[in-house]
Amino acid sequence: MSELPDIEHVILPPVRDLGDGFKVRRALPSAKKRMVGPMIFFDQMGPATFHSGEGLDVRPHPHIGLATVTYLFEGEILHRDSLGSVQPIRPGAVNWMTAGSGIVHSERTGDEVRASGGPLYGIQTWVALPTALEETAPAFSHHPDATIPQIEGEGLTLKLIAGATAGARSPVPTVSDMVYGDLQLLDGARYSFPREHVERAIYVVSGSVSIAGQEGRFGEAELVIFRPGAEIVVTAHGPTRLMIVGGEPFPEKRYIYWNFVSSSPDRLEQAKTDWRERRFPDVPGETEFIPLPPEPEAKVRYP
Repeated sequence: MSELPDIEHVILPPVRDLGDGFKVRRALPSAKKRMVGPMIFFDQMGPATFHSGEGLDVRPHPHIGLATVTYLFEGEILHRDSLGSVQPIRPGAVNWMTAGSGIVHSERTGDEVRASGGPLYGIQTWVALPTALEETAPAFSHHPDATIPQIEGEGLTLKLIAGATAGARSPVPTVSDMVYGDLQLLDGARYSFPREHVERAIYVVSGSVSIAGQEGRFGEAELVIFRPGAEIVVTAHGPTRLMIVGGEPFPEKRYIYWNFVSSSPDRLEQAKTDWRERRFPDVPGETEFIPLPPEPEAKVRYP
């Protein structure tokens, strides 16, 4: 594509196979762009189908300085954390877990779903916290599908997962300027992405889109990041599903080590020591412990 005046980057995330055919595509952080607004991590999980007796087993692992956001299209994940929360996550619901000063959680397929098998497909993101709130107390918030606002338009439905846009606001407790939504469009439908957020991007879950004034089309698993202030009008070619992402960037750099995020490298070192010396709280009902990975292997990853 030679003419992309309104597009800053197009990222095709690498695919990682976690076994049993369960694949993850990581769009953020990327060498091209580490964050969009406050969002510092963006993973597509699946689609995958587990056979009877199989399932997801993300063992207990720690976080600091961020909030995790889990949103499913298909299947179910059982969330447990060190606050004592136990919550099945189902399609359309939003799980927002604030790590703050430190939390531990696991993500597994529950016993009943594991026994029968079934699909798993969704998006997990991390939202970095503002510097003044990085050490806030950990918290957990679950929002059922029916509580999430929907914005209807001609040939489109936007489910507002978190943040605000077009006069609507999600009940999910965000702490900085952002928008995060699940946008479904019929063939030929158009969506004008408001310029109210400094940084904006779309991730194509399925289908394809063109952008007014830009050459070519953008398809499945591409993260398209727009230039600030650009007028963005998206047109769907066939039934299409997008995640829209946006927000104001932080003035300070964010550092990442494994599952830790902070504006301070020293705080990451402290988190490493705390995990190594078992100072983080335990998750009730969980007994496994993941050792801190060696430095060359400590990329952001599923434990």
